[in-house]
Amino acid sequence: MSSEQTITLDSREEAVLLFGARDQFLRIIREALGVRLIARGDALFLQGNEQQVDQGVRAFQQLRAILRQQSKITAEDVRVVLEVVQNGGEDLVEEGDKLGEGGGKYLRPRTDGQGRYVRAMRENDLTLCVGPAGTGKTYLAVGMAVSLLRQGQVKKLVLVRPAVEAGERLGFLPGDLVAKVNPYLRPLFDALHDMMEPDQVRRYMDNDIIEIAPLAFMRGRTLNHAAIILDEGQNASVAQMKMFLTRMGSASKIIVTGDITQVDLPQQMRSGLTDAIHRLRDIPRIGIIYLDEHDIVRHPLVQAIVRAYEDEERKKPRKV
Repeated sequence: MSSEQTITLDSREEAVLLFGARDQFLRIIREALGVRLIARGDALFLQGNEQQVDQGVRAFQQLRAILRQQSKITAEDVRVVLEVVQNGGEDLVEEGDKLGEGGGKYLRPRTDGQGRYVRAMRENDLTLCVGPAGTGKTYLAVGMAVSLLRQGQVKKLVLVRPAVEAGERLGFLPGDLVAKVNPYLRPLFDALHDMMEPDQVRRYMDNDIIEIAPLAFMRGRTLNHAAIILDEGQNASVAQMKMFLTRMGSASKIIVTGDITQVDLPQQMRSGLTDAIHRLRDIPRIGIIYLDEHDIVRHPLVQAIVRAYEDEERKKPRKV
């Protein structure tokens, strides 16, 4: 059955960047998907069968999101987006592998943005992922780390969070270390327990195969053959982020997640995640992925709530 869709772009400038020099990106997409593309001013018309048009719309949705965040797109961006929309994203486990003893769940990206995220984690030594609540940033990162451990590609998991609410001064809190950091690390425990049996998690923690710790405890260490996740990275200072990223040892992989609209640092302090994205964006083997409200996989209302808050922020006058 034939189908048609029209995408209205924001400006002629967006169209030029999206289509590529001499319509290079349009030709790549047309040849890959078999969809007919007609560009007229700020409008792009897609024609073909239902699958071709659907994949084309999804591809342009992803490329427009990349363009909004990076101010440019490359042929490599187009290639990755096309692979994701055509193949549906790759699972976090190989065929026959499981994320826990005696069973466990296979994790599959549920959106095109999540598919790009999983591919970035696979292909890069360092991945920075930014997005609002509910986009699966932490869950997929933990899933990737567990998968790498199960496949023998790493020997240790290190899951880290800044304890901003306690100012990282954990000595002033009552109880032993576990009691002190538990409130701040609970989301990491929850994701881990959803993928592995509780007994296995405890056993791995007892044997130092899994370590869950506040960011302050990373100073002075070098982590080899490890998958290292920093969750809520927007709440790390610039100095803390530099300290954390330089913990990477041989055969290690680092994943940093965060929501740069939810920074809990003092107002005058720059977020280490925002700073890292700016400093590291052109370095090879570092992937930077942005997720948005289209990637939210929680209750459908969460998507509407995030959009409402973002719309309100956009209406506020900018400070010059």
